[in-house]
Amino acid sequence: MDKVSNQILKGYFQGIFPMSNSREDDKIFFVNPDYRAIIPIDNVHISKSLTRAIKKRDYKVTTNKSFSKVMDSCRSPLFGREETWINNTIFKTFNELHMNGFAHSIEIWKDHSLVGGIYGIAIGSVFFAESMFSSISNASKITLIFLLAKLRASDFNLFDIQVLTPHLISMGGVEISRQKYLNSLNNNILLKNKFPDIDSSKESDWLITTSYLQEIKDIS
Repeated sequence: MDKVSNQILKGYFQGIFPMSNSREDDKIFFVNPDYRAIIPIDNVHISKSLTRAIKKRDYKVTTNKSFSKVMDSCRSPLFGREETWINNTIFKTFNELHMNGFAHSIEIWKDHSLVGGIYGIAIGSVFFAESMFSSISNASKITLIFLLAKLRASDFNLFDIQVLTPHLISMGGVEISRQKYLNSLNNNILLKNKFPDIDSSKESDWLITTSYLQEIKDIS
């Protein structure tokens, strides 16, 4: 991998993440906030309407089928991103990290068209969610639930979302202190977990997700 890719990967081990000022500015910098946003994997918020949408099964969720397209969609004005931190340097670097097995995409398809997705970095038992997009209602939320369900089944312990947004707060996103985040990061990033494949058309993945829905419902 090139120097920038190694620098970004090293940053995740240190608890910092890359950012840029705009899509037009190819420079990157690293962010180390006082508070870090996460979604507790065992305490995600799932509304009744989202549960109903998931149970329709009128979609397909996959992994690593269209990484570049998911990432490009996450920075596209077509999906409301008039301003974005995903510049060409970050786009190129994350595609290289994907080719080297660190960066992953989770796609959702409807009628063979890509309608939403998430991309991020998996290291140890940590998933660093970078961005998501939707072109139809609930697409990214359904994708997120399948991802969390499979990560939980694969013994992942930390789901980093970097900064809170109203959308992520509605899904159970919370802020924790930098020190608490670093403690969790250091306990999990050196583990040897494997990022899971997802195929919602497989009965095994469907059962994992519906069991997760029921467990979250029982907890709440």
